[in-house]
Amino acid sequence: MGGEIGAFVEAFPRFLIWSASAGVLLVVASTIYVLLTPWKEFAEVRRGNTAAGLALGGAIAGLAIPMTSALASSITLIDFAIWGVVALLLQLIVYRLVDLLLGGLPKRIEQDEQGAAIVLVAAKMSSALILAAALWDPALQRF
Repeated sequence: MGGEIGAFVEAFPRFLIWSASAGVLLVVASTIYVLLTPWKEFAEVRRGNTAAGLALGGAIAGLAIPMTSALASSITLIDFAIWGVVALLLQLIVYRLVDLLLGGLPKRIEQDEQGAAIVLVAAKMSSALILAAALWDPALQRF
């Protein structure tokens, strides 16, 4: 067996475990986020509320961005899970800060105020990118 095939055979199970773990962590964190926010995101999206869709999409992307960085730089799955929890907490804090800044964010989202949703998404993306950059360590060698 060639070197490339041998490396693939050795690394592929780790790839599957880490990728599946990232997917599970994203689903769990997104579910927790949905359960902790005061509006019913999926019901609002189903009824055509664009602001709710923007807010939910921003939250999911805001969770995924730092998780990708953690996935690339974590040494163990526990390390990765810890940073996934930090990403969730950060997104909840950002939601609360935007709510304090704008006032009545849940009502604004339920009333389909897209401007409020855009500010929320921008805050979520900004904080996610900062956390992702802070997590990234190019010198770290996981394997």
